[in-house]
Amino acid sequence: MQRMGLVIGIDPAQITEYRRLHAAVWPEVLARLTTSNITNYSIFLREPENLLFSYWEYVGTDFAADDAAIAADPVTQEWWKLCGPMQRPLATRAEGEWWAGMLEVFHLD
Repeated sequence: MQRMGLVIGIDPAQITEYRRLHAAVWPEVLARLTTSNITNYSIFLREPENLLFSYWEYVGTDFAADDAAIAADPVTQEWWKLCGPMQRPLATRAEGEWWAGMLEVFHLD
């Protein structure tokens, strides 16, 4: 199992809508995540900095393939069309990232 944490900004004017959407994530999006071995997925909001922190656990064996399957899913692509414009990627993110990856420096079971 691999724990993954990511961060991104959010447009403060879109926080209410982002929260509304995530209170009822489309079942097909959730099913795709589960099929792609993503579990224990949470998104946290930090105001007033307007940051989103995402955490999940990956339980598969080929994250690149599972991530590509998520990205290729037509329903997930529609979901991203709604959520993506609300997000503000960090200027310091790595090339090719939307959400910026984070390094785990501590864990306690």
